[in-house]
Amino acid sequence: MSASSEEAEEADELLATAEVRARLNCPSCGSAHVAQVLGDNGGVSYVCTACGHSWS
Repeated sequence: MSASSEEAEEADELLATAEVRARLNCPSCGSAHVAQVLGDNGGVSYVCTACGHSWS
């Protein structure tokens, strides 16, 4: 029972990530070519692969 609950939570997280990624654009150049990266302290940051701009 807990395994299916964990699977449902994982699916929800993947869907939320996909939704964010679908509407995420670089604030500098507007490109949709954005990669999600882990920061030094474990936080999530983003980097534009088109212009190199990074933000969190």
